[in-house]
This record gives sequence, structure tokens and C-alpha cells, in this order.
Amino acid sequence: MKNQDQNQTSQNQILIRNIYNYLKSQIIGQDDLVRDLLISLIAAGHIIIEGLPGLGKTKSANSLAHIINAKFKRIQFTPDLLPSDLIGTDIYLAEKNEFLFNKGPLFANVILADEINRAPAKVQSALLEAMGENQITVRNNCYKLPDLFFVIATKNPIEQEGTYNLPEAQLDRFLLYSNVDFPNHENEAKILDQFENNLINNNSEHCPEIDIIDILAIRSEARNIYIDKKLKDYIVNIVMATRNIGKYNKDLNGLIKHGASPRASSSLLIAAKSLAYLYGDDYVKPSHIQEIAPNILAHRITLNFKAISENLSARDIINKILNLVAL
Repeated sequence: MKNQDQNQTSQNQILIRNIYNYLKSQIIGQDDLVRDLLISLIAAGHIIIEGLPGLGKTKSANSLAHIINAKFKRIQFTPDLLPSDLIGTDIYLAEKNEFLFNKGPLFANVILADEINRAPAKVQSALLEAMGENQITVRNNCYKLPDLFFVIATKNPIEQEGTYNLPEAQLDRFLLYSNVDFPNHENEAKILDQFENNLINNNSEHCPEIDIIDILAIRSEARNIYIDKKLKDYIVNIVMATRNIGKYNKDLNGLIKHGASPRASSSLLIAAKSLAYLYGDDYVKPSHIQEIAPNILAHRITLNFKAISENLSARDIINKILNLVAL
């Protein structure tokens, strides 16, 4: 039985690795984004992707969603969107004198919340219960969401006209916050070649597919990836440093107004395990933690004016913490 389990684990890791390589071939120059998408999927978390228009955010989400054999819904967030447009609403049936619940698009397996910060806070907060508890409540009735419920949100930078700040509680529900930047010259040339090839051939490369049962098995296997107690302590020390960065360097004191919560520790643990699984490793290494920590922690801290005045981003500060906290 043990050999069968090991073989099955190997097959699932090969499957997710094939998907990883395929997505990298389709989303050129955004390898970190592809990695983050798959970590979120493996870890049973949600992901928010920030970047300027035209950098492949929506394409990346669509590409992953179409690989998964599951129910997919794309929701375009706009200023006039209502919470009921997401979760659904009760419809009164006069002939039966009762209410019938009409399910909204959140009752799908994979949700693409496109340009999530173009909708007001009351709509964004409608996702809180769904993302945190895998259920929604309408008129005191609770409705369970599918076992596979995966939100991929895209976000334009706040400098863009017509956008809203995401509430802190909403941000904390996202396992990963992935930033997308411009590709370099070499990758942009490859993107151009790919675009021209699609125009001429008008066909698409055969892509791998994955079923819900495979994803659930992969998640179970990833949770069992070994992590040493010293690395658990390392994770706790990193997260606690966001609450008292001055302990490590007095010059950095006062940069962070609010540090990361204990949810950040558990998120960093499962993300590190998922990254190890994605890379085909049998155990978590310090490099796994260090690689993914900025995307787990940066959106979970609040900066003080001192950091803003010194033109430091949350990621800059997390990277400073990683350099200061000893293993």
C-alpha cells in the first residue's frame, strides 16, 4: 500500500508539474505569477493579482480555469455591481407562497473576479464569508459552496481612475498577493511571436487537464509534505518580526503600523509546503519559505507614514525582515 501511495503522489506531482510548464509556455515572462496561481490552487487558498492593464492577468486566470474540469464563472466587477449579483437572491413565488433561492455566480468552482477593486466595498465584502467559510448567508439561511472553491481576483493599481481600496479584512482572505510587472525585451519578443503564430495558424496548443478529484488529492498530499520544527519556528519568527521590527534593527522601528496576524503564519506554512510539492521536493526547505514569504505577508501589514515617506513598499520591508531574521 505504501508503494502505491508513493506512486500516486509521484503521478500527481507529474500532473501539476506538466500544468506548471504548460502555463509558463502560454503566459510568457510571468513565471512567478504562474507559480503563485498553482500554489494557491494546491494550498486551497485564493489569490489576488495586481498589475497594469495588458500584462496578462486575466489571460493567466482564464488559462488556469480552462485546464480545470470544473464549473467556471467570470465576474466583471463594476461600480454598479450589487452583492446579490454575486451571491444570488430569494425570489418570491406567489402561487406557492414561498421563497426560492436563485444561486449567483459564486456557486461555481473557479471564480475569476476581474478588476475586483472597481466595485465598492459592500460588494467586495460580499466575498468575505464565501472566501473565509466556504458558505454564504441569505435571509438567515446558509448555503454551502462547492468543496473546490477557488477565487482568482485581478486588480488594477490604485492610481488607476475609478478604483477603490480593498478592505483589510478582504485582503487577509487572500492567501497570495501577486504583482505583475512588464516583461523584458526577450520575453516581449516571444509574446509577439506567439501572437503572430496564433493569428496565422488559428489554433491552440493541446493543454493538459485536471479534474476536481485530482486537485483534492494533490491538496491532501501537499499538506503531508514534511516541515522541520526549526522551520516552523522560523516562520513564526518572521511573522512576529512584522509586529516588532525594531527588535532586529532600531533604525527600522516605526515602519509598520500593524503587523501580520497568526493567519499569516498558517498561510506561510501551507504555501511553503505547496511550493515544495510543486517543485517536486519531499520536504520544506528554508528557500521555499524565503521565496514565497513576500507574496504571503506584504498585503497583511499596514505601513506607517515613516515607511511611506522613505518610499518603502510593504515588499521592501518584508525583504528586510527576511535578511534580518536568522534561521
